[in-house]
Formats: sequence, C-alpha cells, structure tokens
Amino acid sequence: MSSILTNNAAMIALQTLTQTSKDMTTTQSHISTGLRVTSAADNAAYWTIATKMKSDNDVNSSITDALNLGSSTIDVAIAAMNSSKDLIAQIKAKLTTAAQPGVDRTAVQADIAQLQKQLKSVSDSAAVSGQNWVSVDSGATGYNPIKSTLASMSRDTSGTLTLGTIDIDVSKIALFDAAATGATGGILDKERTVGTTTANLATLDVSALTDSAADSATLADYIQIADETLNDVTTAASNLGSVKSRISAQQTFISQLSDAITSGVGSLVDADMNKESTKLQALQVQQQLGVQSLSLANQSTQLILRLFGNG
Repeated sequence: MSSILTNNAAMIALQTLTQTSKDMTTTQSHISTGLRVTSAADNAAYWTIATKMKSDNDVNSSITDALNLGSSTIDVAIAAMNSSKDLIAQIKAKLTTAAQPGVDRTAVQADIAQLQKQLKSVSDSAAVSGQNWVSVDSGATGYNPIKSTLASMSRDTSGTLTLGTIDIDVSKIALFDAAATGATGGILDKERTVGTTTANLATLDVSALTDSAADSATLADYIQIADETLNDVTTAASNLGSVKSRISAQQTFISQLSDAITSGVGSLVDADMNKESTKLQALQVQQQLGVQSLSLANQSTQLILRLFGNG
C-alpha cells in the first residue's frame, strides 16, 4: 500500500543509514586513537582489566627507578670497598716495612697516617642521594642498619597489593661507624685484638715503637690486624657484589614483565588497524548505498503525485 503519511521504505533506509554513520564514527575513532576500547562503555570488562594492568605497569616503572637508585648506591659502595682494599694493602706493606729493625718508624707512620686519612675520605664520600652505606652513625636517632631497595609488586586474588624489597644489613659492610666503641663499629674503626695487642686500622700508630722484642711483637700483631681488616673488606665487597647481581637480575625481570603487561593491555584494547581500515571502506560503500536507497524511497511519493496528475 502506498501512503503519503508513512513511507516505510524511507524509514528503513534512514535507520540503516543512521546505523552505518554510527558504525563509521566508531571505526574512525578506532583508527584515529589506535584503540578499540577507549572507555568502559566500549567493553566494561576489558576496560577494567586494562586499567588495572596499566596502573600496575606504572608501579613497575617506579620500581625500575628504585632499582636503578639502589644499583647506583651499591656501585658507589663497591667503589669505596675497592679503593679501601688497595689502601689497606698499602698500609699492610708499610707495617711490614716498619717491622724491619732500624727503620725510621716516624717517617713510616707519616705515610700510614695519610693512608688512614684517605680511607676516611673515601668512606665519607661514598654517598648517593644522601645515603652512605659505608660510613654510618649507628648512634643517630632513628638509625636503621637495614637498607631496603624497592624491588617488586604483587597482587593477590583479592586485589591487595604487596611491595617486595631487596634488603642489605649495612652494619656488616660499613667501613666506619661514628658510634664505634671497642669491638663494635665499622670494619676499619672497630677494635681488634691479636695476641696481646688491641687496635684498629684507622688509628694505629707505629711511630713510638722500638726494636724491642715487645714492640716487634706489636708490629707483627698490627700486620695481622691489617690482614684481618683486608679480609673483612673483601668479604663485604663480595656481599655487595651478590646484592648487585640480584638487583641486576630483578631489573631485567621487571623490564620483561613491563613489556609483557604492555603487550597484554594491547591485546585487550588495541585496534587491529588492518581490520578497521577494511571495515571503514565497507562502511563507506554501505553509506553511499544507504544514501541512494533513501533517495529512491523518497521518490515513491513523487510517483503518487504523478498518478493524481494523470487522473
């Protein structure tokens, strides 16, 4: 039935054209943004998952920064250890020279004193961002010997976040401790007892020693103290190296994890540009056909006028 009040063909064509226009707008948005899910309205489930994953990846970025800082701090501490190791070896050599009868021990002590000052200078300079792990003050208010580097983030089934750290006890690697007393302190300034001699490498003095049997025994004890100190510094450097290796491994893992999360987010929300491009071309054809269909439907009323005109 033909009607001048209701043009069903035109309404159907208009509805089809309107839907095609909406689809084109959506496809063009996918192409321009590169995303097929830009809001919860597009796909609530995927959008929620992707948002959480992106948030977790931002945390991983902060963790990477923390690991980089921790790695730098350890690098500086290791550099201080290596330099100290060489200085201690020189002091040990000087002590061996002082053990020779007839040697001017005052002159030898002058050299040792300079090496001792350099040990302190090296330790005090080994600071990164206000943190110094080899020159500490255990008596300071709020002092905590455990230094932590943020290393990981995990989320349990309930969504609760947990941060993991890599810890190191600096009381076992510190070269100097401002609060050192007796056998307690840093590797260099704590008192060591060998035989009947008690001294620390940072302050021992050979200038007053003579060639007497007792003083010769003291010099031998000093050499042993220097050797024990050197061994402790070597051990501390080795421990730092192990922590450094762990941090490096964690840095690699966090980088790979971040890439995996980014890939996962992409699989959820990224648009397939080949598919969207093909779809856009098809919609453009549909739009053209829709316009022609609507035009033909609107012409049907003109045919009715012609019927009345012929009558």
